[in-house]
Amino acid sequence: MPETLSSRSADVGQATCGERNRTKTPVLRGRRDPLGLLTPISLLMPLALVVCSAPAWAQSILESFSDSSATADRQPGDLFTNSFEVMSFALVIGAVSAAMMSAFWMIRERAKIAAENARLRATLSDANADLARYRSLIIEKDRSHVIWDGQSPVQFLGSLPPHSGAPLSNADFLAFGRWLEPTSASRIDHAIGSLRSSATAFDIEVETQRGHLLEVQGRTSGGRAFVRFAALTNTRADIAGLKADRDRLVAATETLHALLDMIDMPVWLRDNEGRLNWVNQSYAHAVDAKDSSDVVKRNLELLGTQARERIKAERLSNRPFIDKVSTVVHGNRAFFEVTDAASATGSAGMAQDISELEAVRAEFQRTVKSHSETLDHLATPVAIFDGAQRLQFYNQAFQNIWELDTPFLESKPSNGEFLERLRATGKLPEPTSWRDWKETILSVYQSVDSQPHLWHLPDGQTLNVFANIHPSGGVTWVFENLTEKYDLETRYNTLLKVQGETIDYLAEGVCVFGADGKLRLSNPAFRAIWAIPQKAATTGTHVNEIAEICKPSHEGPDGWEYFSAIITGYDEGRQTHEGRLELNSGLVLDYAIVPLPDAQMLLTFVNVTDRASVEKALTEKNEALRKADALKNNFVQHVSYELRSPLTNIIGFTDLLKTPQIGALNTQQSEYVDHISTSSSLLLTIVNDILDLATVDAGIMELDMRNLDLHMLIEEVSSLIERRLAENNISLDVKIDDSVGSIVADSQRLKQILFKLLGNAANYAPEGSTVRLSCRREADEIVFEVSDDGPGIPGDILQSVFNRFESHSAAGRRSGAGLGLSIVDSFVSLHHGSVSVNSDEGRGTSVVCRLPAKPHLPSQAAE
Repeated sequence: MPETLSSRSADVGQATCGERNRTKTPVLRGRRDPLGLLTPISLLMPLALVVCSAPAWAQSILESFSDSSATADRQPGDLFTNSFEVMSFALVIGAVSAAMMSAFWMIRERAKIAAENARLRATLSDANADLARYRSLIIEKDRSHVIWDGQSPVQFLGSLPPHSGAPLSNADFLAFGRWLEPTSASRIDHAIGSLRSSATAFDIEVETQRGHLLEVQGRTSGGRAFVRFAALTNTRADIAGLKADRDRLVAATETLHALLDMIDMPVWLRDNEGRLNWVNQSYAHAVDAKDSSDVVKRNLELLGTQARERIKAERLSNRPFIDKVSTVVHGNRAFFEVTDAASATGSAGMAQDISELEAVRAEFQRTVKSHSETLDHLATPVAIFDGAQRLQFYNQAFQNIWELDTPFLESKPSNGEFLERLRATGKLPEPTSWRDWKETILSVYQSVDSQPHLWHLPDGQTLNVFANIHPSGGVTWVFENLTEKYDLETRYNTLLKVQGETIDYLAEGVCVFGADGKLRLSNPAFRAIWAIPQKAATTGTHVNEIAEICKPSHEGPDGWEYFSAIITGYDEGRQTHEGRLELNSGLVLDYAIVPLPDAQMLLTFVNVTDRASVEKALTEKNEALRKADALKNNFVQHVSYELRSPLTNIIGFTDLLKTPQIGALNTQQSEYVDHISTSSSLLLTIVNDILDLATVDAGIMELDMRNLDLHMLIEEVSSLIERRLAENNISLDVKIDDSVGSIVADSQRLKQILFKLLGNAANYAPEGSTVRLSCRREADEIVFEVSDDGPGIPGDILQSVFNRFESHSAAGRRSGAGLGLSIVDSFVSLHHGSVSVNSDEGRGTSVVCRLPAKPHLPSQAAE
């Protein structure tokens, strides 16, 4: 029985394991392990093998137990051995049970996997069916799909109809610029770029170069970008075409508006009621509006109501209004050329500012008038013919030279008629062939350049006739009278010959050098002075060659080296240079380098040897006289100083003798003392005058310039001269203007001036007469005038009254040294003033001194 059970169990275990192995092998080979079961199965395989071998092992254990029970004699140690075997049997039974449980679990999992595989196969079959159905839907006629997934190449599905212009090649399909309109190509490139970069969907219509419209849609899904191209047909195509036309019209309108906004002239659109619909920026600027919309909103008008009504009245449907209209822009009157055209929806107009054009037109008219007046005053005859060869303008000189009557000229004759009239009146030379000559003259109207013609008139005049061709047609004829010019040229050539002969016979050396430093002409005197051979002084010889030839005569740097530098140098001032040279031969030359108007240089050499000798002698004599005069001045100054001390002593002692302390003098002694005192004082005055003049001549006199009150100064001088005037019963009349004020002068010298003038007047005034002293201000000068009623000064003496030691005291009471007026003149000159004498013989004398009130002197600046 145990054996049977063991064998059955072993068979069952082996069969079960074998079946499992056979069943699981195909599944594991045919499919992957999506649930992760292969690893535990591979671990249970050894355990299954153990379980399969367990029945044999159990059978052997049972047999051992049966053998041991049948044995009569059992050892004590056998009990332990039997227990161990029982435990081993239990373990085997446990292992077999675990293996059986694992096998059952694996069988159930296998069934689940088989069911999952069947479901997945059904799902895959359904997906393939859907994919085929979708592909058939996508690949529809007249449609094309482009797919981007970012990894695989671009996929293309379907195609567009060939007549649309789409390329058949997939590589050329994405080159949209080759088969789409430029605007459409730019739009779709931008849309696809946004779709792929930022997943921005789009629906647009594009137009091929053949004029077919395509609908393009872009979408994204599952990380892929899909773009569908579909050809539009029937109503949708018409709608899309209308939309495209509308877009083009809108774009064209916007472009036209942008263009009109850029032009510098107002443009406007109006509706049928005359209200503004649109204006450009120039219009808005002209009416001082913010922008175009502000103009339309406020309905700001550029033109006045009267102008708009006139435009509306004169404008027709088939003829626009075009005329000049004035209005006010930015506060200034402006002129516009307005063009306004009517349309079915209203009107459109534009205004071109012609204010500058009007100003230019007016200026042009003034210029033409001015030119006409200018040409009319020209002495040169001028006539203007238009493109039709009709006379349009002539000046008075033209009428005078040809002696034409006004009616003929005002009839605007043609150029041919004008020539025929001159020929008929004998004003033109008679050529060999009149017709050929006339055609030659009139051919200027068909030529580009004109050639001047010389007309030798029968009356002996020679005219240079040339034509100025106008760009717009017409000719201006100018008749230049060369008769006087030819006569002047003849006389000029004759004069040149005469001048050449004259220069050749001059005693002075003359030569002319050009701007290039080469000799132009020279005379024999020049060659003789410098010992230059005639062959070496030919025209074209350079100045350096002339300098080399002249070196034996003079080698100094002030000679030809200096001349060459001036001739070949560049002097902007072009000044004249003069000087004197002494040659080695003893000749003394005065030279002059004179720039000529034609950039040439004229050199002249004058032999002044004799004059130089005389000048040298005169210079030496003058130097001797100057030294003698200086010696005289030194002598006079020395003697004057030596005389002053004794005279002072004499005057002092005579005054001492007059005092009572010395003792009483008799009448004769007193008279002698008075004579000694008077003579000594006069001599001291003369000595002081000489010293003053010597100081002035030496230039060492210094003035003590101060601000002086003229009233006080004149009062002091009057008190000093009062005693002398009283001796001869002469009165003094002083007149001082209230506005005379003060003067800046040397008080001592000014007193001397007035005292000398009053003393001179008292010397010549008759007894009992009046000497007059006046002081007044004239501008910035103080005028002193001293006059008397004496015998006056003869005319031959009047010119020398200011000379030194010129005494004319025959009519005076006292004789003097003749230094009074000389000192006055010197002191007045030191004050930068002037003195004059007016006298008529027998009517008295008047001396006028003019001194500046505030002279600008170094001494004054120092103070």
